[in-house]
Order: sequence, then structure tokens, then C-alpha cells
Amino acid sequence: MKFRRDKSSRSRNPSRLRAKREEVTPSRGVFTRRALLVLATQAGVLGVLGKKLYDLQVHEGDHLRDLAARNRTSKRLLAPARGQIVDRFGLQLAGNKVNWRALLMPEETTDIHATIARFGQIIALDERDQARIERDLRHIRKYVPVALKDFLSWDDMARIELNAPSLPGVLIDVGTTRLYPYGPQLAHIVGYVAPPNERDVASTPMMALPGMRAGRAGIEQTQDLLLRGEPGSVEMEVNSKGRVMGEMDRIDGQQGDEVVLTIDAGLQQMVLNRIGDQAASVVVMDCRNGEVLAMVSTPSFDPSLFDSGVSHAQWIEWTNNVRTPLINKTVAGVYPPGSTFKPAVALAALQSGLVSPQDRFTCPGYYDMGGVRFHCWSRWGHGSITMQQALMYSCDVYFYLAARKIGMEPIKAMANGFGLGTKLDIELPHTRAGVIPTPEWRQKHGFHWNGGDTVNAGIGQGFVQVTPLELATYVSRIASGRNVTPHLVRKINEHDSEHTPLDAAPALNIPDAHLAVIRQGMFDVVNAPRGTAPKAKLSIPDVAMAGKTGSAQVRRVSRALRESGHFNSMNLPWEERPHALFICFAPYDAPRYAIAVVIEHGNGGADAAAPLARDIMTDTLLRDPVNHDHAPGQAVADAE
Repeated sequence: MKFRRDKSSRSRNPSRLRAKREEVTPSRGVFTRRALLVLATQAGVLGVLGKKLYDLQVHEGDHLRDLAARNRTSKRLLAPARGQIVDRFGLQLAGNKVNWRALLMPEETTDIHATIARFGQIIALDERDQARIERDLRHIRKYVPVALKDFLSWDDMARIELNAPSLPGVLIDVGTTRLYPYGPQLAHIVGYVAPPNERDVASTPMMALPGMRAGRAGIEQTQDLLLRGEPGSVEMEVNSKGRVMGEMDRIDGQQGDEVVLTIDAGLQQMVLNRIGDQAASVVVMDCRNGEVLAMVSTPSFDPSLFDSGVSHAQWIEWTNNVRTPLINKTVAGVYPPGSTFKPAVALAALQSGLVSPQDRFTCPGYYDMGGVRFHCWSRWGHGSITMQQALMYSCDVYFYLAARKIGMEPIKAMANGFGLGTKLDIELPHTRAGVIPTPEWRQKHGFHWNGGDTVNAGIGQGFVQVTPLELATYVSRIASGRNVTPHLVRKINEHDSEHTPLDAAPALNIPDAHLAVIRQGMFDVVNAPRGTAPKAKLSIPDVAMAGKTGSAQVRRVSRALRESGHFNSMNLPWEERPHALFICFAPYDAPRYAIAVVIEHGNGGADAAAPLARDIMTDTLLRDPVNHDHAPGQAVADAE
């Protein structure tokens, strides 16, 4: 008979339970160690991940945010607007106008040359554009944009936008182009700008920015650093292909300084109208402080052509023109002064003590020395005359004799003291100094100085050369008795030039009595019955002008031809005729304005230059710019 065991009683058997526990315990121990190992590994991994996450979020958070921002934004510098140049009354002489252009951001395209080639299929790039782009790519940094094309039309911009997906890194931007409202009228003074060259970029990296221009002539060049300004910046949102999606932030640059000139643009235009189509130079100065009110050199050129690029044909036309339109003749043209030099010789004679105002020299119409005859312009001579009469008649023989008596060194010293033959410190580039020769100067050039050289120099011929600006400075110093310095810059922003105050220049070391003799002689030139320039007499009531004529030969006239009585320089070819000169100041009793006129190959100073100077002085006195704070005819708003 079989009996079933009670499970409960079996399970309660202590010995069996103990045995079973002893069997199970080893396997549980193994499981626990494995779990702890896995747990420790997981905890370590999580710790490392946590530490990395902490570093990414806390320590490197700012840096990573910047990297992320860079993936969706692009920041570039903006060229500042160039400063304005204005005349003494605030009329704009050089400003800026809007210029739409296409730029390439090199860092936003993977294949720069492919992008440029694709752009060239849409907007034509000529050889000059391509050469400039290649040069810019070689010399600028990747974050600096490259100008692909300036002066885009609306059609050009539409084509670029339509093809934008295939032009990564290309964007349309608005910049500025230099504007010259008065064009050729003030080109020699204001100058012009042009794209910077490699030397400009190497010295100033900012010049690599699209739209930056470098001054290449005139005030644009000498005041270039002040006119440039400070760059701004713009931040744009871009997609993964580098295409600009929108503008996020913009900081405009600081425009360059405003340069206020001493020039009166209205007077400048009047002078040009008076000159017409002659090749001439005219300088109008305030003889009390040296402010240049008008400075005209004709013919001239259009300065705006240099900003967009001068064509080869235009350059050839300018350089082949015998009247040299690109040269500012007022500061770089040198001419024999002719008889306008005689006041300097007279002052040197007085200062030497060897000649007094009352001393008389006799003029028979010629002066013979060493077998050479030096002629007076009057075949019949002037007889026995004093210094004042010699100036009035412009007697050559008197000044032959005076120069021979005192020698060349005193003449040079006096001429230099009045600004002749010196490089004047005016705010223009490429200025030249005239020449007042001496025996030492002649020897340096490999030749011997002789008495004839001194005699010729006594009437402003031979090796003597001056510029029109030197002549204007010379007559200003005679009129004022002060060592005035010619200048063109009146203010920078609101800061006056140190030369602006009237009568601030130091007095010349010349006795007033000597200057009075010269002034009286120049007065008689214009106003006395036998003066050489009756055509220069002013028609303004109670206002008199003093002046001095000059005719400077550019070719030798033989003795036989002179004595034949049939010589007439007007029959010569234009380029062989004498230059016509005239210097003057007015009003005589209270000098305010000084003028120097040089008409190239104008033949006679009395017939060509003196009437022109008279008309210019009349216009200047009626306009009277130095005594006005606004341009004549300009409406002035009532203060409210």
C-alpha cells in the first residue's frame, strides 16, 4: 500500500531546506556581482556623458553658440561714405551718389572660380574687371567681399536675383560713387579718386573693401586720410549654400571729415567764362591772409571718369593734347615771368642801397654789352627815367642796368622772399617750384654764367621761371606787406585753418617806403596816361587797381628782325608766340584781392592778359566773397 507524502510536511523539513539553500546561494552571489559590474559600468558611462554634456553646455557653450551662429550668419565690413568737399559757402564740390553693385563673399562658396565664371555668363565681365577680380582674390582675406561688378542696372540686378540659386556667395549691395557736381570746372583743385592699388591695400587693409577709393589728385589726394572715414559692418542670415536670406544687423560706418575750401565756386565759374577756350592760368587770392578764391587752369578734364575707369582712347586724347589738360598749370606750369619780374628787381635794387628811387638811368632803346645788343621793347627808348617811371613804362633798359649794377644774388634773395622760385606749401600734390638762377646754379648744370645772363634775368627772361601761384603770392605780398601763405583748406569740419584770420601773417622785412615806390609804379601802369596797361583800368567808381604787364618770349628774335621794323609776333605760329602775363591788386588804397593771369602764347600782356584781369577783378569786387558768409544770390533763411 502506497502512501503520498504531504508536500507541506516535506517542505518543512529543515534539513532539506538547509541543503537547498546551500545549493542556491552560490548562483545568487554570481548574479549580484555581475549586476554591480554592469551598474558600475553604466554609472561610469553616464558620468562621462554627463561631464561631457556639462562641458559642452557650460564651458564651451558660448563657443559652440558662436559656431552655430556662423553656420547661419555672415558678417562683413562696410566701406564708409567718403567725406564731402565744399566751397567757402557750403556748396558741394565733391560728394557721393548711390551705386548698386554685385559682391562675392569668398568664404560662402566652395568653388570661387566656378561661381565667378557662372556670374560672367549672366553679367558680362570685361578684361579689366577680370584682372581686378583676380588681383583682389590674391591679396585680400577670405572674409572680405570682392566686387564683381559696379554700376548695375535694374535689368542686371533682376538677372542676378533670378539666378541666385546658382550663385552661392553672390549678393547685391548698395555703395557710393564719387560725384563731382562741377566736373571740369574744379577738377584741378578738387582732384579725383580711383580704385586702390596693391600698395594702398598693403598699407591699409581697409582699402580692400568694395567701394573704397583712394585720392589721386588735388584735395582728394592731400586730404585722403581725413576723407576716408571709419568702416561699419553688416550681419546677414545665410542658408547652407551660402545664399543670403536676409539682413540681421547693420552698424553704419562713420563718414569721412568734411573739408571746407577757400574757393568760391561762383567766382571760379565766372573766371572760366571770361577765359573762354584759351589755354590759361588764373589765381585769385585774398592778399590779407592768402586764401585762394579761384584757381583756374584751362583746358581741364572730367574727374568722374577716373572712378569708373578711363578708356584708353580718352587717355591718349588727353596726353596728346598740346594744351595739357591733365596738368594744373597754376602750380605745376612754369613760365618766364617777363616784365612782371621787374618789381622784384626794383625792390632788390632799393634793398641793396646801390640804387635809390630818384636815381635816373637813360634808355636810348637798347643796351650794348660785350658785343651783344639788348633791346628795349620801345625802339625809340624812354630817355632819362626814375624807378617809378621805369615801372610805369616797363622800360627794359632801366632794369638791364639795375640788374647789372647789383648782381644776381640780391635779386634771387628778394624774389625768393616774395615767393618766386620757391615751393609754396599749398594743399595740392605735384607742385613745382620756379627757378631764380645764380652763377652757382648755372655751374651745376655745366655752363658758365656771364653778364648777359644777369641782364636777361633783370627783365624776367633767360633762365628765370615761375608758376602762376608764385606770381599771385608775390603780388599779394607786395600789396599787403605781409608774408602771406597761399592755402586752399579753410576748415576741417568746424575747425578753422591756422591761416584763416585776416592780417595774421608776419610783416615782411621790407621798408614801407620801398614798397610804396613799387605800389605807386604799379598804380601808374594802369592809371597814368603813359602806363602800359590802360585797358586794365577799372570802371567801378572810386576803386583803382594797380598792376604790372608782362610778355615772356619763348623763342629768340634776331637783332636784324627786330631792327627791320617789320617783326610782329602775332604772325608766328601759336606755340611760338610770347606768353601774356598780368599781375594786379585792388582796391589800391586798401588791398583785398590779388590776381595773377598767364595766357599761354597770348602774345601781349597789355592787350590779352590785362583786360582779362580787369574783368576778373571787377567780378571779384562786385561779388566780394571775403566779406560775405553766403554766396551772392543765395537765399538765406530767416532765423526763427
